[in-house]
Amino acid sequence: MDTHDTTGTLEEALERLHASGPERLGRLTNHAPMVVEALTARGRADAVHRWLDLYRNKLEDFPAPLAPVTDADWREALGDPRRAADWITHFTRALTERPWREVLAVWWPRLLPGMYGGSTHPVIRVGHAVRALEAGENAPRFAELAHGLGYWAARHRPVSGVEPLPAAPDAARSLDAVPPIDDPRGGFPDRLTAVRRLPLWAGDVSDPDTARARLTELVRAATHRYATHGHGQEIMLVHAATAPNAVLRTLASLPRELWAPSLHAAWTASAAVTAMYATAEPVAAVPAPDRTPEEVLEAALAHGDEHVIKLTDTALDVGDGRALAAALRAVELSEPLVPN
Repeated sequence: MDTHDTTGTLEEALERLHASGPERLGRLTNHAPMVVEALTARGRADAVHRWLDLYRNKLEDFPAPLAPVTDADWREALGDPRRAADWITHFTRALTERPWREVLAVWWPRLLPGMYGGSTHPVIRVGHAVRALEAGENAPRFAELAHGLGYWAARHRPVSGVEPLPAAPDAARSLDAVPPIDDPRGGFPDRLTAVRRLPLWAGDVSDPDTARARLTELVRAATHRYATHGHGQEIMLVHAATAPNAVLRTLASLPRELWAPSLHAAWTASAAVTAMYATAEPVAAVPAPDRTPEEVLEAALAHGDEHVIKLTDTALDVGDGRALAAALRAVELSEPLVPN
């Protein structure tokens, strides 16, 4: 179902969206660039502009710049959401001067420790941008990578002070072993601060190929887990799967020495989200749906919610019945996107 869009629809959509900022209301992410990339990658470019028309009231104008980000002072600007426009300009310039994979290789290890800011949306946006560029290079896709990297730099937020706990041998049981945070109140930033203990799964992995295999396992486990645990928080728990999948999608575009650190950061993100939005009891095992992948995608598109579409995109990467059941569970749990 992964189809390279040759209609120009993705380019039209990205150019339309790059007049908008990466957030709205100062804290909520603009999901539209990720969704339109997912739809075109899945062969549904015909639905892109119709979906954007439904989403357009959630877009805000591009933010005003404050001061240029330079090679001398970029560390001071890291993690400052007021500097989103400055960071996007910085990466736009960098991508005109150097090949995009070189820019990514330089900045990935700088940004990776802070992939937890912005509810992990920045790294997810970068993962979509990289998939688009791997399918075909052009100016709107370069611009989208600049927007994704700039958003990540502006929302850069590390996680520290987490006590490592023993982990199970596999990702699924290690996610089951994640202890809930003690005080599950507030939004993502408050809950992230409350994460104090996490199992250290795959912490000893250093071989790149093993790291890729473990990351693939993690994406599968987190996607499967949504089917039985998604009711803990139907929106936020999507990111336990989509954030590591964004990292997985990016590996092939990165130097191999960055694969193991990417695994470790992705595990922390998935486990932290699991801790932050834990549910007391899972539902009974969800049977595999009697629907094709195409029919599951159509159900997600008809529902329209951005998180539902993105989880479905990840479920299609995983590709088995339990993953498709997770996508349909998101359809069931989430509020549909309706015109305002």
